Amino acid sequence: MLGQREDAELDVLVVGGGAAGVPAAIQAASMGGRTMLVEKNGALGGTTTVAGVALPGLFHAWGHQVIAGIGWRMVTKAVQVAGDVLPDFSDWRRPHYKLQVPVSAALYAGVLDAEVLQAGVDLRLHTMLGALEPKDDGWTVTLCDKEGLYTVRARRIVDCSGDADAAALAGLERLRNEQRQPGTIMVRFGGYDLDRLDIDALDAAHAQAVASGALRAEDLSMTERPMARFLRGHGENAIHVTGIEGGTSLTRTAAEIEGRRTLARIYGFLRRQPGLERVSIESWAVECGIRETFTIDGHERITVQDYVSGRRWEDAVSHSFYPIDVHQPDGDGIDIRPLEYGTVPSIPRGAMIPRGSAHLIVAGRAVAGDQEANSAYRVQASCMAMGQAAGANAALSASAGVPMSSVPLVSLRDELRAGGAILPGDVAIAPLASAQSRS
Repeated sequence: MLGQREDAELDVLVVGGGAAGVPAAIQAASMGGRTMLVEKNGALGGTTTVAGVALPGLFHAWGHQVIAGIGWRMVTKAVQVAGDVLPDFSDWRRPHYKLQVPVSAALYAGVLDAEVLQAGVDLRLHTMLGALEPKDDGWTVTLCDKEGLYTVRARRIVDCSGDADAAALAGLERLRNEQRQPGTIMVRFGGYDLDRLDIDALDAAHAQAVASGALRAEDLSMTERPMARFLRGHGENAIHVTGIEGGTSLTRTAAEIEGRRTLARIYGFLRRQPGLERVSIESWAVECGIRETFTIDGHERITVQDYVSGRRWEDAVSHSFYPIDVHQPDGDGIDIRPLEYGTVPSIPRGAMIPRGSAHLIVAGRAVAGDQEANSAYRVQASCMAMGQAAGANAALSASAGVPMSSVPLVSLRDELRAGGAILPGDVAIAPLASAQSRS
């Protein structure tokens, strides 16, 4: 639905149309809330589309589906539209990245458009949040589009910006780590035959280029046999853009420039190597993928111990499942720590609600947590589940006229299950011996 430009009276305003924001908006609208979704880009999908990480996951843990609902429905629809098939999720011993779901970013973006409009969401692309002014039971919101500034009134806000932008404009505290993980510019190289390349010689050339300053040691995400991994994967998700922040427009500008500078440096090196003289860039993402900026100061905070122990919080509203995945801030490789068998972490509502906030909730990577836990729950499937939970909570909060934290958990969980979500406690993981006997 495309509504009038200004003076809209909303129950729920969702800021950011990425992995968390789209399910949040659809969920709120499906519950009858007058819902608007604002997105700064020209396409929905966020990291999946404009940043090129088009392989959402993980929806399954140990052979069992633990995240479903709106996000899963849209991903599977995109796979169906493309004529592709889903991975075999029952083979849980495979590397985690093989259990993610590759999608066509272009087709996926179209699926999101259709789902959002069909749900009755008022969609505003090319629109950003300008200011927030608190009112007795909500907010006066200044939005900025190509025509200028205008205001709408929203009873509740779901911040899915990834950087807690709405929380900051509301005067709520944002936290950041002293050292942040590098970003990645997604690209796919072609124009070479891997079987004809001398990988040992290329690794030696890489080391020499680093020594001479033609490349940086941190440009490639892997430090051991860097060219082997890089060329096997055609460079996809294998570049580190270090020394960036990306949580503000100025630092994001610097990140985009540095990402393209890094790409040009790598491309120039490749073209000078035997067998790679005709290397080409087959595709690239317009935006540098940012792993980490700010998190909120939530009523609860997810620690790495909470995450790896599979703590089931009293106010858990969704699952997360992904290994600890810290891309080292200095660019020196990736610290990947798989979870122990049977562990399925959960996300508490309290980590989604900033301290001092009655009418704003956050979903996605800005949810309160330490760096190690955040490196895992920031991934797309987890953000989809959080977004659906936040949208339902906001709609219930608006309809009842109560603060976000006062929405009864029973009512929230009922709405989520009605929307196809899987909640902590809904899935039982078999003991390892039993699981092995079935496989």
